[in-house]
Amino acid sequence: MSQRPAITSVLDGLVDMHVHSGPSPFPRRFDHVEAAQDGARIGMRAMVAKSHHHNTQMDVLAMKGRLEGVAADVYGGIALNSTVGGLNVHAVRMCLRMGGKVVWFPTISSGRHIDCHPEDGAFPTTTVPLTLERIDIVDESGELKPAAIEILDEIKDQQAVLNGGHMYPEYIKTLFTAAKERGMKRMVVSHPDFVIGAEPELCRELIELGAFVEHEVGMYDPEGTQKWDPKQLLTWVEALGPEHIVLASDFGQKANPKPVDAWMRVGEALLDLGLPEKDLRRMVRDNPAFLLDLDA
Repeated sequence: MSQRPAITSVLDGLVDMHVHSGPSPFPRRFDHVEAAQDGARIGMRAMVAKSHHHNTQMDVLAMKGRLEGVAADVYGGIALNSTVGGLNVHAVRMCLRMGGKVVWFPTISSGRHIDCHPEDGAFPTTTVPLTLERIDIVDESGELKPAAIEILDEIKDQQAVLNGGHMYPEYIKTLFTAAKERGMKRMVVSHPDFVIGAEPELCRELIELGAFVEHEVGMYDPEGTQKWDPKQLLTWVEALGPEHIVLASDFGQKANPKPVDAWMRVGEALLDLGLPEKDLRRMVRDNPAFLLDLDA
């Protein structure tokens, strides 16, 4: 067996754009500071805290004192679900102008997510009673609603990341087409084979529009709740090319392991399957660093 650096060396400088740390009405393992501190085990450079329910940039700012001395930079963002008013440009503007980096279009409020999980906002299980309203980005004629266009313009102005959320693939394509027309180059479609249902052919169309395809290593962790075969992830990498893919953890849930442990297990599995180290580094370090404009 050929010698290679320990997985921690390969992952050094990693940027995790999809961490479900707390606070959140969903049960979480730890808060944003604790997640960033744990990232030191693999030399994590930065992370983005994601909540389906609120603007996490305000959490990050409130935790500023505790984040002093933590090596990883921590950023927030906002998901356009019913708890923030849906397509609310005012909420987006505040988040991004306070330093937020990512706008996720509807996730748990999207029609596609509700089709897959019709539990009225209780996926997986909320710790407090919540209500959920479906949020659509297009009108009856299939055109983007004015509020969605206004939000796109704000994302462009602030040079933030546009994420397609959990929407129907055709809605994501409509959104990204409008983004490309505006010259936007920081677009992400998350877990195309979970909830969203975007086949590789459609993902190639989104890549042509300028998007990166994000896959979640947490889904492939044998200690996690889903336990997908890492060969499936490698097939995606081979089909789309590592230059178009971002890997993220999508972990932080109380029922799942810590993101760092998933990174090490799945990273090792990919290397054992023959993925070149340089390709793994590109997907975990270089591509997300570009998206977050870390080297500006």
